[in-house]
Amino acid sequence: MESEKEHWDIEIKPRGSNFSLNLKEVWRYRDLLQMYVRRDIVTIYKQTVLGPLWFIIQPLFTTVMYMFVFGSIAQIPTDGLPQTLFYLSGILCWSYFSDCLGKTSGTFLGNAGVFSKVYFPRLVVPISAVLSNLVRLAIQLLLFLAVYFYYIYSGTNIQPNSYILLFPLLVLMLAGLGLGFGIIISSVTTKYRDMAILFGFVTSLWMYATPVVYPLSVMKEKYEDYMWLIQLNPLTSIVETLRYGFMGAGTVSWFWLGYSFVVTIIVIVIGSWVFNKVERSFIDVV
Repeated sequence: MESEKEHWDIEIKPRGSNFSLNLKEVWRYRDLLQMYVRRDIVTIYKQTVLGPLWFIIQPLFTTVMYMFVFGSIAQIPTDGLPQTLFYLSGILCWSYFSDCLGKTSGTFLGNAGVFSKVYFPRLVVPISAVLSNLVRLAIQLLLFLAVYFYYIYSGTNIQPNSYILLFPLLVLMLAGLGLGFGIIISSVTTKYRDMAILFGFVTSLWMYATPVVYPLSVMKEKYEDYMWLIQLNPLTSIVETLRYGFMGAGTVSWFWLGYSFVVTIIVIVIGSWVFNKVERSFIDVV
C-alpha cells in the first residue's frame, strides 16, 4: 500500500527576501492581530478613572500650554488661524506619529519572552500598535472637528478646500513613517541598548523640527536659507497639507508632498529589511 503524502496546513521556512513584509502571512494570522489590537486598547482604558477622556484632556492641556508659551510669550504667528485650531491640527499629526513610533520601537525588547516561545509573524506586533493608535487618533480627531465647526459657525475666516480629501493618505503616511522608523529603532536597540536613549532624545527634538507650533511661512521669512533643511523632514509637508486642506492656510507643495510619500516607502522598505534580518538572530542577542 502506497503511503499517503503528509500535508501541512502551515509550513515555517526561512524568508526568501529580507525586503518582504510578508503581508500574506500576517493576514493568515489576522485573528492574532485583532487580539493584539484589542489588548492594546483594553490596557489603555484599564484601571483609569477617566478612560478615553485622557485622549481629549491631553491635547487640550497641550494646546493651552502652546497658546501660552508660543502664542502669548513668544508671539509666534499662526498664519491668521485661531491658535486653538492651529495647535490642535499639529498635535493631531504629531501625536499619532509619535505614538506609532514609540510603540513599534520596543517590538523586540518588549516581546522577547513571547517571541522565544511561539512562532507567528513578528510584524503582527508593530502593525497592531499602528492600528490600535487609530483609536486615539479618532478621538482626538473628534475633538479637533468639534473645535473646527465651532469656529466655522462663529464666522471665523476658515476656508476648507479639496485638499481635505488627502486626509486618509496623510494618516497612512504618518502610520508608514511611524512603523518604518519604529521597526528600524527596534532592530538597532536590540543589540545596542544605549541607542534607545539617543533615539529618545532625537524624537523629542524632532517635534520642533516639524511645524507643529509654528507655520512654515514664518521659517520662510526668517530663515529662508535653511528652508530646505526643514522641508527635508517628511512630516513637514504632511502637517502643512492637513492645515491647508481643513483651514485654507499653510504652505502646500506637491513636490514636497511627493517627497514625503517616497521617503515613507523607502523607510518602510529599509525597515522591513533590517527587521527581517534582525528577526532571525535577535533571541540569541537578547
